[in-house]
Amino acid sequence: MSDDRFAPGARVRTVHHDPTHHTRLPRYARGKRGVVLEPEGRHALADVSSRGRGDAPVEQVYAVRFAARELWGEGDHGVVLDLWESYLEPESALESGAN
Repeated sequence: MSDDRFAPGARVRTVHHDPTHHTRLPRYARGKRGVVLEPEGRHALADVSSRGRGDAPVEQVYAVRFAARELWGEGDHGVVLDLWESYLEPESALESGAN
């Protein structure tokens, strides 16, 4: 889709936050680098909808591949997580100091 923020192959980093409410961004994947595989459709942000609110923003969800070594410090395999767009930042923006 032309309005997707991240194209397949985009290098991203997950946000590093620790909210007091439910989030679908696993703790082990916060602040980690990965590569977008593909968009998986738009869905209501679970962080908001899980609290019974009807105003959850609808965001693109992406399949993102992480090296196991990036997540846990070891392993030669990859791990794919489905992550909402607001969990992701472009890796290049972080390296250039834009964020």
